[in-house]
Amino acid sequence: MARGNIGRVRATRSAGLLPVVLALTSAALLTGAAVYTVDRAGCVDPGQYIRHDNHIELVGGCVDGSELPAAPQGTSHEADARSGATPSNFRP
Repeated sequence: MARGNIGRVRATRSAGLLPVVLALTSAALLTGAAVYTVDRAGCVDPGQYIRHDNHIELVGGCVDGSELPAAPQGTSHEADARSGATPSNFRP
């Protein structure tokens, strides 16, 4: 009877090892995909953030402003700029 129990213990250990191997394999594949994607982005100048009096501006980078969609008219940011109010959630 002892011999039958040993076989079951080994089967349980190998069955528990399979999810670990699959998790590590998928983590390695996702890491490789992320590295490949970043490498293919081709951005030479990552840009930098510069703090001005009351706002922070991204200078440089690979995103061209003309590629971005236009903001909807009458956004709260534009209304605050006209009234001179400062945003309450601004954290430098």
